[in-house]
Amino acid sequence: MASFLQVENISKSYADKVLFRNISFNINEGDKIALIAPNGTGKSSLLKILAGIDSSDRGGEIKFMKDIKVAFLDQSCEFNPTSTLFDEVYSRMGKTYEVICDYEKAIASGNQHAITQAMAAMDAVDGWSAEQRVKQILSSLKLSRLDQPMGELSGGEAKRAAIALMLLQDADFLVMDEPTNHLDIDIIEYLEAHLQKSRCTLLMVTHDRYFLDRVCNTIFELDRGELYIYKGNYSSFLQKREERYNNMQANIDKSRNLLRRELEWIRSTPQARTGKARYRINAFYDLKDKASVSLAQRNMSIDVATSRLGGKIIDCEGVTLHFDQRCMLSDFTYKFSRFERVGIVGKNGVGKSTFLNLMTGNLLPDKGSIERGETLRIGYYRQDGINFKPGQTVLEIVRDIAETVAAKDGHHVSVTSLLNQFLFPQESLNKRIEILSGGEQRRLYLLTVLMRNPNFLILDEPTNDLDILTLNVLEEYLLAFKGCLLIVSHDRYFLDKTVDHLFIFREGGQVKDFIGQYSEYREYIKEEEAAQARQAKAVAEKEREASNSRAQSAAPQRRRLSFKEQRELEQLEKDIAQLEQSKKELEEQLCSGNLTHEALNATSAQIAKIIDELDAKEMRWLELSEI
Repeated sequence: MASFLQVENISKSYADKVLFRNISFNINEGDKIALIAPNGTGKSSLLKILAGIDSSDRGGEIKFMKDIKVAFLDQSCEFNPTSTLFDEVYSRMGKTYEVICDYEKAIASGNQHAITQAMAAMDAVDGWSAEQRVKQILSSLKLSRLDQPMGELSGGEAKRAAIALMLLQDADFLVMDEPTNHLDIDIIEYLEAHLQKSRCTLLMVTHDRYFLDRVCNTIFELDRGELYIYKGNYSSFLQKREERYNNMQANIDKSRNLLRRELEWIRSTPQARTGKARYRINAFYDLKDKASVSLAQRNMSIDVATSRLGGKIIDCEGVTLHFDQRCMLSDFTYKFSRFERVGIVGKNGVGKSTFLNLMTGNLLPDKGSIERGETLRIGYYRQDGINFKPGQTVLEIVRDIAETVAAKDGHHVSVTSLLNQFLFPQESLNKRIEILSGGEQRRLYLLTVLMRNPNFLILDEPTNDLDILTLNVLEEYLLAFKGCLLIVSHDRYFLDKTVDHLFIFREGGQVKDFIGQYSEYREYIKEEEAAQARQAKAVAEKEREASNSRAQSAAPQRRRLSFKEQRELEQLEKDIAQLEQSKKELEEQLCSGNLTHEALNATSAQIAKIIDELDAKEMRWLELSEI
């Protein structure tokens, strides 16, 4: 397989923090690779170096294969807010758009030579169908308002527009940073299916474990500044990673045993430290370095108490809400029970976040009532993230809430201890919040929500910007959470693991309650769609049969050919074949250039006679064939 990308000895550090040092790897045609690492350890930095947005600290080399087309999908994409959706996407198709512009200029100039060259260039990039391809991709990504200004798009719509741009480049190599963030599940499944079928080469960072498992065939792991490569999907990676850690720990233990013996030699025989034993002394220090490696991982831990939850939680009766003429929630009646775990799914813009704001009291309904229990303490993790004042530090924002927080066993812990549990060590407490990474800000925001000891936890897209290791810890906490959960998420794995039933939001403010996990719901939908397709096919088949029956009844009964007519039809077929052959031979003689003038005239007359005879016989053959 062709090597699409070769990377040798690249490094990246920020101040005294080393993200990675002298890492090298190769990506071949057809590889579909996921890059996994905790937040803040260099995933996005590595992708930016590959994209040319950033550079390696100490040289190194990055070589893409010549003439391959590479497309980058960043976590955020800048658009012209006044441009329409169609114009913005159409104008950013790179070389294809340039060729189309050149063609339009050539047509306007009337220069025939320029027009000929421009048409050849249009053929080369298939510019003739560019507009149709743009509309098709946008439609597949559920972007139907082509004249909508880019500044009016929601976060999810803007992300879909960025994905459309990437797909329209028809690139050989895709590099994507968190492609599933801010997408609804239908679009994630569309992108997943597209990448599964595509022959493109792929390198991506994602926290969506189902997406990763179904699309990728190789895992790159950044661990303590080193890069490790695993062939296989995410499930295979987990097993091989555990084996790697076990082998590394065995080697460290072996080195420590050897170190003890060498340490005794170093201490007991100072007179032996001559040039003759220098190699052994050097080997001792190498061994000391190997034995001092620690595989202990700092994982986030969540130890906060849950307030007592009474019998009455939230009671909704006939709740209805409209925005202008659009119904966001229609006649919703439901009583939440203790320890209930509800997932909320639906297309972007259908009203999921609006529903959460109704439950928390941030919005009031047009009709109906929402009653909340006296012991209810809501913790609301919003999609738009943490609110902070410019210059505010990590420690300041948590101290604005409390100095100590109740833990699960009832004792109180200081906020500095809690920050350490959330992977904010002492040296990071005075960092300004605006310089934290997206994942660090999300982690801090989660802490500020949980330290209030809620008993009804509302999470709106909690998986955005959190790494897989942090998600695993959050999932374990939610499984043990002694309260109610209401979760909006596009992460199918996260939903499957944390909720018991689903509110399915549909247009017109309709909400369907589905008992079961999200994967079960998708299977139910697929079976329902298949049943509807079978029913539609059966109806169409019945209608076709009925139509054929009516046509046969209305048509006059055709008589059968007589014996004489059947023989005539067979003879006509033979005669027509012979005449065609004779005509072909005479035409070859005409084209040979060997005939005299008289012979040319005679042959031409003969061909004309054969054509007349063929016309007569073919007409008679048609008459007999239609009987």
